[in-house]
Amino acid sequence: MTQTPDATPPTPARRTFWQRLVAIRPSDIVLLLVLCVIVGLVLAAFRIDPADLWVDFFGAVGRAWSAFFDSLGSTLRWAVQYLLLGAVIVVPIWIAWRLIKAFSRR
Repeated sequence: MTQTPDATPPTPARRTFWQRLVAIRPSDIVLLLVLCVIVGLVLAAFRIDPADLWVDFFGAVGRAWSAFFDSLGSTLRWAVQYLLLGAVIVVPIWIAWRLIKAFSRR
């Protein structure tokens, strides 16, 4: 039996919204578990209790926001302190090195 050139293969029936909604693959479950662990670690880093999220969501978010900026501020203070401490040694050596190189290229 020969097919005519106009014949196209039948297209599969399109799945409905509900079929697509409840079609859960094992990889979806694994991804969901990994994301839950990551979000849990982030929330634990900001000392957020899961019960607080259910009882006082906006208060918990506000406390997390405050904790984030407190930790950011302390990190920046730490970084600037060590930057200045290193600059006390590095900058004079760098200036001396530049002067030595400038005088040696006559």
